[in-house]
Amino acid sequence: MQTFHHWRDPGPADKGASVALGNFDGVHRGHQRVIDLARRPDAPLGIICFEPHPREFFAPDAPPFRLMSAETRANRLARLGVEHLYQLPFGPDLSSLSADDFARDVLSQGLGVRHVVVGADFCFGKGRQGTASDLERLGRELGFEVTIAPLLAEGDRVFSSTAIRQAITDGRPRDAADMLGHWHRIDGEVLHGEKRGRELGYPTANMSITGLHPPRFGVYAVLVDVPDGPQQGQYHGVASIGVRPMFGENLPNLESHLFDFKGDLYGRHLSVALIAHLRDEMRFDSLEGLIIQMDADSAQARAILGAL
Repeated sequence: MQTFHHWRDPGPADKGASVALGNFDGVHRGHQRVIDLARRPDAPLGIICFEPHPREFFAPDAPPFRLMSAETRANRLARLGVEHLYQLPFGPDLSSLSADDFARDVLSQGLGVRHVVVGADFCFGKGRQGTASDLERLGRELGFEVTIAPLLAEGDRVFSSTAIRQAITDGRPRDAADMLGHWHRIDGEVLHGEKRGRELGYPTANMSITGLHPPRFGVYAVLVDVPDGPQQGQYHGVASIGVRPMFGENLPNLESHLFDFKGDLYGRHLSVALIAHLRDEMRFDSLEGLIIQMDADSAQARAILGAL
């Protein structure tokens, strides 16, 4: 997958894509429907999204809400066969464009799109003045086709990032996965920590969750993908998300213990899929009590993951 970071980046050979346009936070089943409608045999499959998310630009002090980092989103889109990722910088320049200017300067002249697919609730341009119907009209004037995808639902349930966030907040990763069409994942670099897990017999790969909508704190059964290097592969594991109440006040993070793993992961990038919430965070009277509980958590996680 080729990634472009500005609408002026693509050369003539990289234009003419059939694109899905939106934020695609979570790349859930509704998003996948939009992407599928952009697949055409006569054009590369592209995605137009924004970084940072427009909501982060307009409300920088709001609590973290993103289901995916840019890295996780790109990894998921690549798995779906996306060939061109146009990850446009959202800031004063882009946010000030009118709907007409966005269609002309960005979509037509900048990216040279052949076909654009958007959801029925899509809005664009300064003040969200443009609607999906407006884009349809502009596409006719500027020479690109527009398809409006209906919202995807099952019964009374509409697949939305809001509903997925609630499932993750509640500690229901399987319900989130049902709406996503894939396991909810946290991707990122393995950071140096205080190495307490190693002293307890449970070495962990520590990752930041800063900027992401926090899952329910506690212990999870997880699948951990090591994408490259000598230990490349997928591992079963158990992970803790939270502030580690046994050890004072700490920033929330993700600490994953990979079963039957040997090696150094510092500086590597991992992808951790949340499979089942086992319990909430707890404070123990002693380290011995913590270790006994960690043994029980590991046994439970092995049983759950072994049954997948």
